[in-house]
Amino acid sequence: MAEEKTLTLAEQIDTQIRTTGPMSLATYMGLCLSHPRHGYYTQGRPIGAAGDFITAPEISQMFGELVGFFIVNLWQQMGEPKSFTLLELGPGRGTLMQDALRAASKADGFENALHLQLFESNALLKGEQEKRLGNYSPYWASELDAVSEDPIFVIANEFFDALPIRQFVKTDDGWHERLVGLTEGQRAFGLSPTPIADSAAPPEVHGAYAGEVLEIGTAGVDAMQSLARKVALQGGAILAIDYGYPVTQTGETLQAVKSHAFAEPLEAPGEADISAHVNFGVLGEAAKASGLAVAPLANQGEWLLRIGLGQRAKALATANPAEAANIVRAIERLTSPEQMGTLFKVLCAHSPGLRPAGF
Repeated sequence: MAEEKTLTLAEQIDTQIRTTGPMSLATYMGLCLSHPRHGYYTQGRPIGAAGDFITAPEISQMFGELVGFFIVNLWQQMGEPKSFTLLELGPGRGTLMQDALRAASKADGFENALHLQLFESNALLKGEQEKRLGNYSPYWASELDAVSEDPIFVIANEFFDALPIRQFVKTDDGWHERLVGLTEGQRAFGLSPTPIADSAAPPEVHGAYAGEVLEIGTAGVDAMQSLARKVALQGGAILAIDYGYPVTQTGETLQAVKSHAFAEPLEAPGEADISAHVNFGVLGEAAKASGLAVAPLANQGEWLLRIGLGQRAKALATANPAEAANIVRAIERLTSPEQMGTLFKVLCAHSPGLRPAGF
């Protein structure tokens, strides 16, 4: 008997559209990124020079080290609890956490109190995380809320941008959801024939012109609410670093990246990173509604400099003069407004009474 042919993700998506009709962008993104067998984040190695993109921790060890100092400061403000959870969402190759814990473990009692938890779906990346973080006995979680009852600190670097979004396009008769369908057998964007009620659109976009695009990240809000409720109950903080904007606004930010170049989002499902800019305004409101305080949103460049990037760079250059030029280039990439400095934002939602550094 011939073996049954396994459908590619593209074939599965096309079949689903033919069977049940056009799907929302959120459904499409979810399949592309998180399909258990063919999803972008469940296979391959997306990060690094050989992958599709490079994140801040891969640029310089200083990024992770400063995050480590930041967490230590909050831990100390909480009275140095003897047991706490440090949860990273989407830890990549483990580079950020490795650098963070190398710095943080210099604080007396920190490592002994630490319970390291990693939220990761990619088996290959789990292997790399084990190599870098095995000495800290990490626990891999498949649910955002699968943590202990101790105080919890959450790190989410370039996590929220990869959560599915919905898109709506303004027309003369209201906002219509953008859907993924088939046109002459090819995947293409179209609009739902039925507009959503005006009351369903955020107040900030009332009066938008025809053709404007509104992106709504329901999955991101759900994730923040889940985390914030946990932190509000147990104490701690959520640190989210990502590219995005401070308040709800119109404009399309959906993008696909493959091999460090922009790609067509509908062309090769599961083979490219698909993301969208993060609406930090709605994430902050979700955290507040769950009982947390939220520090003023900061630009990444300013935040890193405030918490000691310059001093750390000077110490590294003094210890290894041959690396001085590389250190200068790393600072430029992390802090320059023309690179990551202003596009990337830093959000900290925390237990009332804590004073997170750098805000």
